[in-house]
Amino acid sequence: MPNASARPKHGRRTRRRRREDPARNELVSSSLESAQQCLFNQDYGTAFVHYLLVLNLAPMFKDFAKESFRFTLFKWTEELDSVGRIQDLFDCYEQALELFPADEVILNSMGEHLFRMGFRDEAAGHFHKALKLRPDYPEARENFYRVANWLVERWHFLMLNDHGRNRKYQQAIQKAVQSGCNTVLDIGTGTGILGMCAKKAGAAEVYACELSKTMYELACEVVAANGMDGTIKILHMKSLEMEVPKDIPQRVSLVVTETVDAGLFGEGIIESLIHAWHHLLLPPQRGENEFQEPSATGRVIPAGATVFGMALESLEIRRHHRLCVSEVGSLSIAAAGELRSPVSCSPEPDDSMEPYTTERLSRLPGGYKPLTEPFTALNIDFNNVQELEGLSSREVQQIRLPVTQEGALDALAVWFQLHLDEESSLSTGPQEDTCWEQAIYPVHSTNGFVLKPQDELLVEVSCKDAFLRLCSVAVLRDGHEIRLDKHLDLKESGNPVPNPDPNPEAELCSALACLQTDQNPTKDFCMLECSEMALLNNSDYHQSFCSALAKLFSQLKVKCQNRERRSGSTDSADCSDLLYVLDVSEGFSLLSLIAASNGHVKAYSSVEKTKQQEVLKRLARSNNVPEQHLEFWLNHMEDEQGMLKRPSREKLWSAIMLDCVETCGLIRQKLMEKASLARCLLEDGGCIFPAKIVVHGMLVESDTLLLESAVQGQEPTLGFNIAPFINQFTVPVHVFLDLSTLECRHLSDSVELFVLDLMDSTANYTNREVTVQATSAGRLTAIPFWYHIYLDEEISVSTLSQNSHWKQAAVVLQQPLEVRAGDRVHLAVKLHKSAISISAHIENTPRQMEQ
Repeated sequence: MPNASARPKHGRRTRRRRREDPARNELVSSSLESAQQCLFNQDYGTAFVHYLLVLNLAPMFKDFAKESFRFTLFKWTEELDSVGRIQDLFDCYEQALELFPADEVILNSMGEHLFRMGFRDEAAGHFHKALKLRPDYPEARENFYRVANWLVERWHFLMLNDHGRNRKYQQAIQKAVQSGCNTVLDIGTGTGILGMCAKKAGAAEVYACELSKTMYELACEVVAANGMDGTIKILHMKSLEMEVPKDIPQRVSLVVTETVDAGLFGEGIIESLIHAWHHLLLPPQRGENEFQEPSATGRVIPAGATVFGMALESLEIRRHHRLCVSEVGSLSIAAAGELRSPVSCSPEPDDSMEPYTTERLSRLPGGYKPLTEPFTALNIDFNNVQELEGLSSREVQQIRLPVTQEGALDALAVWFQLHLDEESSLSTGPQEDTCWEQAIYPVHSTNGFVLKPQDELLVEVSCKDAFLRLCSVAVLRDGHEIRLDKHLDLKESGNPVPNPDPNPEAELCSALACLQTDQNPTKDFCMLECSEMALLNNSDYHQSFCSALAKLFSQLKVKCQNRERRSGSTDSADCSDLLYVLDVSEGFSLLSLIAASNGHVKAYSSVEKTKQQEVLKRLARSNNVPEQHLEFWLNHMEDEQGMLKRPSREKLWSAIMLDCVETCGLIRQKLMEKASLARCLLEDGGCIFPAKIVVHGMLVESDTLLLESAVQGQEPTLGFNIAPFINQFTVPVHVFLDLSTLECRHLSDSVELFVLDLMDSTANYTNREVTVQATSAGRLTAIPFWYHIYLDEEISVSTLSQNSHWKQAAVVLQQPLEVRAGDRVHLAVKLHKSAISISAHIENTPRQMEQ
């Protein structure tokens, strides 16, 4: 008989009802009550702790307390953020996600904090999870689009769509592998295309490394989708950290890489290759190894490069890097001191400066004028480790360039030829149809100095910190050396050679007078971002504000006088009171000083940097603005989040100037919320500047925008299936456009798309239907848009004007539409939290229905 003392099987055991624990229930009840009371008292930290206790002890309350818990979490983490308790902030989010792992709102909010802290990969992961949970969640979608621009830069699409570039790399890799290089390392693999080329060519072993977590995960997906999973080993690490045999079993015979930027060395290719030659590559095929088999020696693709340069004149480059005006609005800015961009071609390394910026010269607004013939600046052999190691210690090379055309010296432009092997090369030159931009080394010190034919320009080339640096140092004219790299006194400006003709002497003196004469080059120096410099040089913008402010102040004065007359008061004290103006522009702005220069105005600036505040103070003194009439608003703020508040308990603002449009061409985030708050802080008759923003757009056909927005199928990527994976990071709105130089065909006239009224909330809407008539036949691929910014009903500025410091943006359609002249294209325009989206379809006309 069965053993009566044996334990029954678990499957047959009857479940006991869980005993009620009175003490536990009492704790949950009192903690829930305490949480609600603390929330009411705005004691968010204590409320958060109570909610954690309740929801961990009694999960059945999750649905009941979810909204209150979210609110408490967000308020408490805001407080933690404001006092710099970042680790505590993220600990709170981790605790919240343990309770609500599938809460898209909490995931999105944590992603926003991660993005602000610079953790872009992690932020993208949270936004992506939120979208998977709720695909129609607009905040998560817009955040994902925003972070996608950081994680997968737009040049990836252009590069992958460049079939010529991809094919040349493939041919060079195939040639090397077939000659015996059967072990390959792809440094900075990106999507994995070069590693896959090596495997397809027959390489026995292929390794790849990628530092970006996003690109690493993308490469793993791409390799698997192309049937090479397990045959290409991808490592999520820098090549500089790789070791043999820890990361790869043995040294490789071929390294392939394209870790080069527009200035060739900016992505660290020199350091990467020096490390590879010492630790990852077989010895080079030279010297005692010259006659060994390729499989026993190492080589690099690309094999080397030749760098070219050219001096040029360009107003567009000039206005982004140095001051071009003597007046801004009604202000003289002679006392501003030296203002310039952080892009410096100085041969001396400086951590606060970038050695170069980039431009696509073929699409530069206003074009450019070459002042010299192209010259060779540098040759480098990537297969010679001694040459790589000696690059930083090379002597500074001085090159004399004959000037071929008269013009103002604004910059040196640089491009290169990448030698993949002995037979094949790629050029990044301005005349090439390439995915590359050119490196630009702006000239700061010439102040309108004009080069003339017969002059010679002296350029110094160096690589002291493994960055290529080009610096225009002097001009040789009529036997004189005119230094451009120092702040000179006229008496010390070279060694004059006697010349009986007085005209060249007069020209020389005039040229020298253009140069700085201050003996102390560090005095009153202030650095502005390129966009801030372009804004300072935007005369129309400042003159419009000058006129609109003067008009408002005059109206307020008349209004005050009329009020006095109606009341019969003889006391004019009220009308002599100061008017209060607040400028909350981002970055450096002179609008507060323009307002204060009107007299009887106390203006507050939001300029935060000490050096920039000093510039405003100097300009105030030189323009006779009383010191007490200009203050710095952020100096009065404990928290930048509370920037919009009354100037004092008794006062309201006469004018508040909001920064409405980002330089990239998008409406600033939370603009309408700021405008709503600003309206409550205005005195009777006061104004927000701008009062209204009108969005304009047009229909265009542009293959360029398609190529810069998404990979166009498998043909450009050599048959590899890459597009579906990289195109996950396609964003619908393309930014930083110059519509004046964009390669496109206009398919319609410009039309009004949307209106944002900052002074009248009742006039606003979130959706608008617009019908546009096509004026030309073509393929509708995008709708570029820009803004007319109305300071009042009569005074406006356009972000499309030639001297605008703003760029334009465009909505790129996922599916282009074929349109014919006369077709009516229906646009659905939406605004959600300052983000514009546009969808398009062709109206069903009788003619179309017949097709």
